[in-house]
Amino acid sequence: MFPERFSNLPAYAFPRLRALLDVHEPGGPVVHMTIGEPKHAFPPWISEILSQNIAGFNNYPPNEGTPELRRAIADWVQTRYGVKLDPDTQIMALNGTREGLYNAGMALCPETKNGETPAVLMPNPFYQVYLISAISVAADPVFVNATEETGHLPDFESVPEDVLKRTALAYICSPANPQGAVADRDYWERLIALAEKHDFQILADECYCEVYRDTPPVGALQVAQEMGADPERVVIFHSLSKRSNLPGLRSGFVAGGPETLKQIQQLRNYAGTPLPLPLQAVAETVWRDEAHVVENRKLYAEKFDMADRIFGNVPGYRSPPAGFFLWLPVDDGEAAALKLWKETGVRVLPGAYLSRDTEAGNPGQGYIRVALVAPKDETKRGLTQIRDCLYGSEDQ
Repeated sequence: MFPERFSNLPAYAFPRLRALLDVHEPGGPVVHMTIGEPKHAFPPWISEILSQNIAGFNNYPPNEGTPELRRAIADWVQTRYGVKLDPDTQIMALNGTREGLYNAGMALCPETKNGETPAVLMPNPFYQVYLISAISVAADPVFVNATEETGHLPDFESVPEDVLKRTALAYICSPANPQGAVADRDYWERLIALAEKHDFQILADECYCEVYRDTPPVGALQVAQEMGADPERVVIFHSLSKRSNLPGLRSGFVAGGPETLKQIQQLRNYAGTPLPLPLQAVAETVWRDEAHVVENRKLYAEKFDMADRIFGNVPGYRSPPAGFFLWLPVDDGEAAALKLWKETGVRVLPGAYLSRDTEAGNPGQGYIRVALVAPKDETKRGLTQIRDCLYGSEDQ
């Protein structure tokens, strides 16, 4: 009586982690470095904006977002990427980008592609919502390994021609979760050209785009416009969770071509949950402020510099250019996570919990993901314990 397409899913990463670790006592004070939940302070003026708009809880919010919020987003996109969007037809507010990334598959994936079951490409490892979206529309998820050899980004050009022929959608995260790799202009140009050739849409998850160390990552929509690509070719997803330390606000947006947004909006009219008006007012103000984003980026940069000092001599250590995760090489991710927990109390996530087995292996098997979201002192303590427990002390 239940759908079989969801019956073979493994446990979600964090229940799976609890099952691995919580049957054992921690080996010291607990340091949480698993989930990407920002812990930096959000802008202090947010409470005032919320208070000024509190009466909005008395009204149903517009499904697509208030005109003021959509205009603020359009202004931000133009400032950040030089791309001019129509806020009435090319932008829609989301109740967190997870909703949008999932529903994009529901709204955009056709029942067939060139007479065959459609394929949905996605990086491996990846944000698990991509997989569930593909499964929900009875498409074939195609895992494209992102490894050290591919620069920790998926090599979509290596996908067989017969699969590309039936590809409808391709998910891509840049900066990447978990590796922090950034798609440069050349990468986007090649991917967009591939999508133009085989007529599929690119779903660009850019939620980590404002957490970078040196150079602002180029945007997918920016490159598509410069190339003169089909305006429906690229769909972008952004969030205030990482940019502004507001994961609980559940505020993001989707933007792209007007026909694409029409399809997504139509589905959301029936199946979406609009952001409450007071929270939309907060989001509008937050998208218009950059000072807190600069400060946030500075705090992450300090922690990455600290990580570089602690792990600089570890073989295989890679200093990520963006995001707020370390993707650390180990012999076995589960064994390493369990050893850390039992000996130090530090909680990290096995890389294999974010990836799937393929014919070429599981690219997450030999890694752990470490989130640098805690305060600086706690982060330093956790990183030092990881170094000493898994790789030997710095002075060895």
